[in-house]
Amino acid sequence: MSPRRHLWNCRRSRRRSLSRSTRAELQFPVSRVDRLLREGQGAYRLSSATPVFLTAVLEYLIANILDLAGKEACTNHRVRISPEHVEMALINNENLRRLFQPGAFSQPAASPHLPEK
Repeated sequence: MSPRRHLWNCRRSRRRSLSRSTRAELQFPVSRVDRLLREGQGAYRLSSATPVFLTAVLEYLIANILDLAGKEACTNHRVRISPEHVEMALINNENLRRLFQPGAFSQPAASPHLPEK
């Protein structure tokens, strides 16, 4: 092996692969959201940015809910967040209450009947 080839191999540094969650600076797993979107029968085609965006939205919602639940726990002089604190946080916040009310995401009715030609 010539010395030049050896030096060339030493200079070439291997780049570590970064996960999509790390690249997007998210804590939630983007790959898992992507897999669940593709396994579900929601869409035939997905952009590469779709799971990243959905993961960011989920992480934002969870962070907001946990922040409100933590404040609720502090007002009750508790250190740990319990499910009751999360429930009270969802009830006390107008926007979250509307988001999680039953029927907020209605299922589409049966597809309209298309006449056959």
